[in-house]
Order: sequence, then C-alpha cells, then structure tokens
Amino acid sequence: MSRVPYLKAISFFGKGDCWHGGGLFTGGRRFWLNDGYGHSEMTRSTEVSRDVEFQPDTYYGGECTGVYYVRLQRDGWKLKGRHGAKLHTRTIFEKELLKGWILRKTAHEQVGAPPGKGCYWDEHELENKQSGTKLQFEGWEWAELDGKRIVFAADGKLFRVSLKSQTALGVPKELYDFNHLKFEELKAPY
Repeated sequence: MSRVPYLKAISFFGKGDCWHGGGLFTGGRRFWLNDGYGHSEMTRSTEVSRDVEFQPDTYYGGECTGVYYVRLQRDGWKLKGRHGAKLHTRTIFEKELLKGWILRKTAHEQVGAPPGKGCYWDEHELENKQSGTKLQFEGWEWAELDGKRIVFAADGKLFRVSLKSQTALGVPKELYDFNHLKFEELKAPY
C-alpha cells in the first residue's frame, strides 16, 4: 500500500505466486488482505492496520474477482446472478438509483474476450422499472453513482450525467480527459 499519488510502499506484502492477493479497505485505516495462499509481510506501517476479523461472505475464486466482487457489494451493489460457462461467465450486479432507475453492471470473466478487452471486463446499462426504459452503454468501461449523478469512464475520459426523468438522461459532461497523461517519475516525500 502507498499514499496517493505515489507508488512507494508504506506497507508491503511479498507474494511468490499469482493466486489471491490484493485486498480492500474495511474502514478508514483498516484493510483486508486476500490471503488465500500466504503473503510475507516485508514492511509494516502504523498508518494502516490489517483487519484479521473480516471475511467475505462468498468466495469468488483466487483471481481478481475474489476482491472485485467483494468490493462491489461493500459499496452497495447487489449481486443478481451468475450465468455462463467456465470460459465466459457473466456476473450481474445492480444498484438502485433515483427516479426508479437501476444501474446494472455485467462483469465478464472471459477467455478470448473481444478486442480491447482483458479477461475481466464490464459493461453497463440503465433500466427504469417504472417507465420500462432500458439504455445500454457499450462504451462505458466503469460507472458508479456519485450523489444524484452517474459518473462513468469511456475512451480515456471521465464523465458525469444526471437522471433527467424516468425515460431520459441529461447531457453527459466531460470532467477530465486522461488521454494526454504519461507516467512521470516522482520521488515520494516519505
């Protein structure tokens, strides 16, 4: 773990394989480590502490989904179902929004994903249960509720959009274009 925007570790856990790993914050300064096959604590910080009591309700495998799906549910997404076979599983999550809208995330775990996608990728849609309106957004790579608006990432940019009515959205507003950014080596001040 490091302090944003730096990569210099304040807590560092060595890992000798590619299984499990990662984790998530369970509180302001507490974290859960996805420790299925062991980590070696190399550096410890007093800024954060490991939450050894937290255990996810469900096990989603030893790769990225084992942390990602737990984080989604921690952040208010409801698991609605898993579909498909071993080479392409789709896991559906929903989050209730304002004015009868539901934001739906389909998380793909796929071997042989479409061009430009990795083995894990998401797609999003909005559905209004009251009006029956359904809107699909193939270009949204990430989406989340931020107060009363939806924020989403597409084409290397961050946008926000309001829920205008039960049948329409407002005009998306670009918040930031990240495409010009390049890695810049900065020495951490700690």
